[in-house]
Amino acid sequence: MTILVTGSAGHLGEALMHTLRAAGQDALGIDRKPSVCTDRVGSIVESDFVDDCMHGVSAVLHTATLHKPHVATHTRQDFVDTNISGTLNLLEAAVRHGVEAFIFTSTTSAFGDALRPPPEAPAAWITEDVIPVAKNIYGATKTAAEDLCRLFHRNQKLPCLILRTSRFFPEPDDDPARRFAFGQDNLQVCELLYRRVDIKDVVSAHLLAIQRAAEIGFDRFIISASTPFVPTDLPQLRHDPAAVVDSRIPGWREVFTARNWRMLDDIERVYVNLHARERLGWHPQYDFARAIDDLRHGRDHRSELARRIGAKGYHDIDYPGGIFPIN
Repeated sequence: MTILVTGSAGHLGEALMHTLRAAGQDALGIDRKPSVCTDRVGSIVESDFVDDCMHGVSAVLHTATLHKPHVATHTRQDFVDTNISGTLNLLEAAVRHGVEAFIFTSTTSAFGDALRPPPEAPAAWITEDVIPVAKNIYGATKTAAEDLCRLFHRNQKLPCLILRTSRFFPEPDDDPARRFAFGQDNLQVCELLYRRVDIKDVVSAHLLAIQRAAEIGFDRFIISASTPFVPTDLPQLRHDPAAVVDSRIPGWREVFTARNWRMLDDIERVYVNLHARERLGWHPQYDFARAIDDLRHGRDHRSELARRIGAKGYHDIDYPGGIFPIN
């Protein structure tokens, strides 16, 4: 069984290729950019290239995409070409070649403006039932690609599972206000409370999705670290998250104080992974409570895989203010 991994030079694609190769799994990595995990260089926008790569493939892990940081450097048509037309090329080739499972890596960013309640409102409790409201071309094209997956399951009976992943990149935040207010590790550990996931857990979700795709057929899953919060916490998260964390994860303050870290002043939404845990059978290992325990005992809170993949950035050049074109 050959597994096709698109975007093999990216964060998740490389992590998947490393994991599959270590397990002795036959995997084919494709990307526009050469890399140690890229077997064939080419674009998913080119249908002939995609079709040629699909020979002998039994499952597709489609991670290739233009991301939010590309909004400032790429045209809207570029996003349509890669995120929609590229996905369509892969779906059509998958059907022609009898692929048994198609796993599409989407994003929690697809929820868009649904993630931002008014200042006086409780934090948003984000499950798969929340209707996306696109706020940029990135979100719009990812939800359009999700709809293509649904159609190919409905009309061509292709098993398609959509994994809406939260943040797993190690780069600094693309919001300059957050970059300046928090140290990078401080902020990313805080994000494990509500909108971050370790890449090892993302990989495990994708590999599990291959196993479950035929049985499930079609579904969408939020892939994010397990939050300690419950719905009754939502009002207080908007003005005093630290007090809520006190009640859920005792002892975190000592760990933060030892590092001169601070807690967020406002948490406006919480990603909920319950559906993925219950229906997909996913068991994420890395969350805020584990990070606090690791830090307390002098261990790195990230997985070995996360440390191995490291930072990649999203562009071929750096910018005056850092890795992002808008700072």
